[in-house]
Amino acid sequence: MANRTHYSIPLMIMSAVACLSVPKLYAQKKAVIINWGKTVSVSKTTPTLQVVYNPMLRANSPIYKGTFEALKNLGADYVRYVPWFPYPKAAVVELNAPTKEQTYWDFTYADPVMQDLMEATKRHSVVVNFSTIPVWMFKTDKTVEVDANADEVNWNYNQGKELRDTTMKELAGYFARLLSWYTKGGFTDELGKFHKSGHYYKIPYWEVLNEPDLEHRISPKLYTKMYDAIVLELKKVSSETKFVGISVAYETNPEWFEYFLNPANHKAGVPLEGISYHFYGRPASVYQTIDSYQYSFFDQANGFLDRVRYIENIRKRLAPGVFTQINEIGTILQDRDYKEVIPDAYWNLSGAMYAYIYLELTKIGIDVAGESQLVGYPTQFPDVSMMNWTNSKPNARYWVLKLLKDNLGPGDKLQITAVNNPDVTGQAFVTGNGKKLLLINRRNKEVQLDLPADAKNAGVNYVDITTADDPVGQYQLEHSTITLKPFAVAVVSFK
Repeated sequence: MANRTHYSIPLMIMSAVACLSVPKLYAQKKAVIINWGKTVSVSKTTPTLQVVYNPMLRANSPIYKGTFEALKNLGADYVRYVPWFPYPKAAVVELNAPTKEQTYWDFTYADPVMQDLMEATKRHSVVVNFSTIPVWMFKTDKTVEVDANADEVNWNYNQGKELRDTTMKELAGYFARLLSWYTKGGFTDELGKFHKSGHYYKIPYWEVLNEPDLEHRISPKLYTKMYDAIVLELKKVSSETKFVGISVAYETNPEWFEYFLNPANHKAGVPLEGISYHFYGRPASVYQTIDSYQYSFFDQANGFLDRVRYIENIRKRLAPGVFTQINEIGTILQDRDYKEVIPDAYWNLSGAMYAYIYLELTKIGIDVAGESQLVGYPTQFPDVSMMNWTNSKPNARYWVLKLLKDNLGPGDKLQITAVNNPDVTGQAFVTGNGKKLLLINRRNKEVQLDLPADAKNAGVNYVDITTADDPVGQYQLEHSTITLKPFAVAVVSFK
């Protein structure tokens, strides 16, 4: 990830201050200055999260109940659900190729978590992504074995680069039957036998594959062909479902966006409706401590945001009607099997980085900002978890998301805001529930800010190192001054 120092920040602050209709002396005294009468843009960004399948989501998990309660209580839209290849028995519902005598459809492990997810997100929109193509559809040197234990991780399942059926009828047929299972009450298999599910879910969004630049190392051209074949069949099953494409792990290759977003590269009748991509901040080296993470994470976040702006220019030029979901935003310390002790403040730092990216994506005009991910645990990306796997409680990353979701969202009006402190990012909003100020302390130190005079007696909702795994904290300002603990995220609600 690119590291980039933003020397323009002081100039931006000075420019913003100059635009405010306030006396010069007042501007010098106050650390946060807001012009409530000047709207600079209107948000269309929804804060949300992704849920990735793993054994901790199963009913026999010690954190099962707390996890799905947390998901339900969040009440988020655009929740992304990804049954993923390391657990092929849950991610792949036809583990063996059909023969002339038999098919091997099996939803034993896929159904329970899918049902729990749909129940927990009832009355809210979901983005479903059964992302794993059965490995038997690819040409491989030898048969890829699947462990009898469904909870045993299998990082080797995702093999092969070339489909055995280059017409892609086999590929598209698999996903069409899978979607029919969940939306039409069942499907007819390759031998003409009907399999009844009893599921009639409304799935408003379906994302086509996950991180194809990593999984199978698919090229933009091949992915676009796969997308077209799959979507044409899935539209026959659920015409009201909208489709999300690309879903790359690394947004650094513009060819993905130039090729996929060009309508000339798609078959007739294929809708271009949405795209997605991902971002994770990482330590610059294994020797870094949390005091250094804060600089690496936010530097990388700024580099990512620059690339988002570049991608938006491509999208607006080629397919301006397409929406964008950045649906994996998080931090990873080293690798998927990270087993070191994670500092308590890390969760607050990671949450602060998500809040920062969410705010900047709001300014850019991105539709969805999805935090990654609901559940991780040792050996399974513990550093991206929003649940504490030791006590079944949501951690600070979850509470930051809930703070944002409960206070901000599409339709909010961004007001001219200046924060005269290089360690704090702030933005004022006029929302349907009044005037609010989002403050993000990007540093591992306490910061005190003078707020405008009308902040006296304002309510503050916050997540910081003192709240830990507890819900969002609350208090009322006695004066127009606020103290932010290290990596605090706070929303000030003006009277």
